[in-house]
Amino acid sequence: MLKSQRLAVLPIDSYDLADEFAVLDGHEYDGKYDAFTFGSWSAHVLANGSGAESDTSFRPHDGGLALTELGKQLPGIMSLVTAHFPLERLQWVRVFRAHDAIITPHVDFLEWGEAGTRLQIPLRTSEESLLSENDTVYHLRRGEVWQIHSTVPHSALTAGEVTRLSLCLDFAGAQEPVAIRGDVPATAPVHLVERPAPTAAELEHLIGGTALTRRSMRADFRRFAALHFARHAHAAAAFDWYVQAARRTGDDAIVAKAEAFRTYCIDKRLDGEAFAW
Repeated sequence: MLKSQRLAVLPIDSYDLADEFAVLDGHEYDGKYDAFTFGSWSAHVLANGSGAESDTSFRPHDGGLALTELGKQLPGIMSLVTAHFPLERLQWVRVFRAHDAIITPHVDFLEWGEAGTRLQIPLRTSEESLLSENDTVYHLRRGEVWQIHSTVPHSALTAGEVTRLSLCLDFAGAQEPVAIRGDVPATAPVHLVERPAPTAAELEHLIGGTALTRRSMRADFRRFAALHFARHAHAAAAFDWYVQAARRTGDDAIVAKAEAFRTYCIDKRLDGEAFAW
């Protein structure tokens, strides 16, 4: 059962954002989350606790919200935020950009004792952009407001020609609901994606088809992460398959690295910890 929830639909067509999308498409990214991403994926900070555009590593904070230089260049997107969402608990405003990309299955907020509330609103997307949660795959339509259940294994895939832009809002606290203003009625049911179960031959091809090496194992993980978007399996199964493939190499260092990557992504991670391949 999907724990993430569609909370609302915004009248996004009333906002003229094409010029601001162009700004985001040309904005550079410092690569802070490269351990979790494959392909072209980037995070762009519009507002945070410091107002510094270089301050891109997400973390809870006690201060107010300050616009970055990028946020000042995107008044339309920021007006969407201020028109529809309360600002008192809002800590981070970011836009995630993805093209031909996969986010590693992972659990958020492992670094901190308390989870916050994370909302995502696709600004530009296509049906080839998918999210997963546990063993469920779903699509977020443009303008839908989703509360992402990010404390279970979840992932994302963006395929096709369209570069996905998704507004991400992080609020302090996980218990109090976020009051959304000015939404419009949903006209379509939640878009869940049905997938057939993987066959034994498909799993054998995945696990045994290409031998992992110490040099290739980071890049090789992408195909393990991709399978559950096409076949019915739990997001965390990617790590099970990956460790099985590592064990077939007979190289203890490869096995240890594969197991450590699973721990880092879904079990335990320290504040500021970077995974070293």
